[in-house]
Amino acid sequence: MSQVTVTDAAKDLIKQLKAQHGNLIFVHSEGCCEGTSPMCMPADDFYVGSQYDQVGEVVGIPYYMHHSNIDYWLHLQLIIDVCDGIGNSFSLESTKDKTFILRSEVLS
Repeated sequence: MSQVTVTDAAKDLIKQLKAQHGNLIFVHSEGCCEGTSPMCMPADDFYVGSQYDQVGEVVGIPYYMHHSNIDYWLHLQLIIDVCDGIGNSFSLESTKDKTFILRSEVLS
């Protein structure tokens, strides 16, 4: 089982964003302004430094998390889903009046 997965609705939106914007990345927000959420952005718009580790991949897009958070989420499967409305204005899906949200389940 992968550490990060995606619902069908989120997968469809990710494919649309990929077609429109090219290479993308997901960065696990640390909860500063928008709460803990998966932020989707063009790959060239975010510098992934030594403080971030790739913890998964969805639809060919890497998912990064600050290494200080990995121990907290290690026992959970992260599930990217989508809902209507703008929740994170820094993330690409906001241009489509959508918000990626994070669900989780305990890994077995």
